[in-house]
Amino acid sequence: MAGDYAPSLAMIVVQVGFAGLNIVSKLAMDSGMSPLVMIAYRNIVATIFLVPLALLFERTTIMALNGKILFQVFLCSIFGATSNQILYFLGLKYSSPTIACALSNMLPAITFVMAVPFRMETVGIKKLSGQAKVLGTVLCVGGSMLMTFYKGSLIHIWPSHIHWRYAETATTSDDASGSQNMALGAILIIASCFAWSIWFIIQAKMCKNFSSPYTSSALMCFMASIQCFVVGFAAERKLSVWSLGWDIRLAAVLYIGVIGSGLAFALMSWCIQKRGPLYVSMFSPLLLVIVAILGWAILDEKLYVGSATGSALIIVGLYLVLWGKGREMNAINGDSKNIDLVEQDGNSLPVYTSPKQDEPK
Repeated sequence: MAGDYAPSLAMIVVQVGFAGLNIVSKLAMDSGMSPLVMIAYRNIVATIFLVPLALLFERTTIMALNGKILFQVFLCSIFGATSNQILYFLGLKYSSPTIACALSNMLPAITFVMAVPFRMETVGIKKLSGQAKVLGTVLCVGGSMLMTFYKGSLIHIWPSHIHWRYAETATTSDDASGSQNMALGAILIIASCFAWSIWFIIQAKMCKNFSSPYTSSALMCFMASIQCFVVGFAAERKLSVWSLGWDIRLAAVLYIGVIGSGLAFALMSWCIQKRGPLYVSMFSPLLLVIVAILGWAILDEKLYVGSATGSALIIVGLYLVLWGKGREMNAINGDSKNIDLVEQDGNSLPVYTSPKQDEPK
């Protein structure tokens, strides 16, 4: 019974970790740290964290690695780590943690749309479940567009009494450029969702042949660290940009490397293996709630009508997609229970039967 709740608890831990990632990384970038440098260090730290775990828990399964699996891991590193992280952190730099997390709620809708061509999801527009998934996808897209292009008036709420004083001095002139490029930041975050969805799909296919989350995550982070270092060094060639001191930059690198990549990738890979890609993406609204509270309390973030309305549309759309998916899975499970095995010439043949009715007493 406890095993049924393990994937849910694992995804809650992931979302809490991601909430801290958004806050800490935003402070580090506001202090002047390059997002490309941060991402390169993130994957290096994640690799160092994951390799011992892979050797400890999955030493025997490492021998199952072959060329096909390594190629799938390489694709995962491109989309799930390098492209996703670069797009997301650049988008976070030009926006805010709350907006970044709100737009990330498009992930289930994007995953649904991209999984249909690979026959991992079905539309079924004539059924109520299919209509709910399509309507939910439209609401998610509409909410994201509203957040991107409409700001609206300021929503006045009471000030936080636990505001982190470091956040007042950490910001630089990047805040001004960030407010001017809010739409660019939103577009980059939406693009990161597409890369994230591609990783979900590739990871789900890879798990059918290689179900070792620590090993696959360690290899993915190792490949991503090389890719991100090459991209980062091409953009930031001054050695002073790569230096780390005893400040928020070092704290951000260690936190997002161990928690944001190492632990999160391993837990999500395990959950994808257990419940599928859409299940993993359904926990993203929890991240929005946590980050909105932390952003208001610690960073003194402001809430606007466009952001609040867009977030509400995205969350409603998200749960329409998930409701439709749940109804669809219940129908499939119901059909599978109506299959009897009939012996014929020594072979077991599946025969569909009607649901059994209670006999009258």
